[in-house]
Amino acid sequence: MRTNRVLLAVAASVMAFALTGCGGDDGGSKVPSAASGSATAASGAAAAENGAGDDVAAYVAAQGKYVKCLRDNGIDAPDPDSQGNIDFGGGDNLRALKKDAKFQAASEACAEYVTAVPESVEKGNQPALTAAQIKVKQEYATCMQKNGAADFPDPGPDGLGQGEWDQTSAGAKRATRICGPIIGVPATAAPGKG
Repeated sequence: MRTNRVLLAVAASVMAFALTGCGGDDGGSKVPSAASGSATAASGAAAAENGAGDDVAAYVAAQGKYVKCLRDNGIDAPDPDSQGNIDFGGGDNLRALKKDAKFQAASEACAEYVTAVPESVEKGNQPALTAAQIKVKQEYATCMQKNGAADFPDPGPDGLGQGEWDQTSAGAKRATRICGPIIGVPATAAPGKG
């Protein structure tokens, strides 16, 4: 059971990296060394300038400690990037790594260093929405609120959600069915095959 949680945390780190994999390199950021286990002052200052603050620096430092632990346990893990993302590769390479007994043992040994991805890093990994996409998000929120999910959050200026809502109520389920087509979710599911 513990191994599954550790692997889930590793998968979350990998997914966070995968979401940023298409971005360009700014050439000026410094990637922390896993050997030091902490973020450099330059990356901490850059995080503060970008509005990310100390949570990114703390996350990068924690990821550095995690990588160092993996290395101490025989896994050749790459350094985290300036956002704390660790590139373990993708596709077949990642699937093989998850099944590797040595990696599983190292992940379990290093579980104490696994840290949740800060919200600022998650938001930074999401591509910016276009004006048209933001308008769709606003229309969807308005529809949800008018059709039974009064607590559905309004999107922020960037189009991203701004809070929690009760998805289990009958009104929320009805609103989801009614408003789904606005975001491309069919109102009724197609019949199953087979």
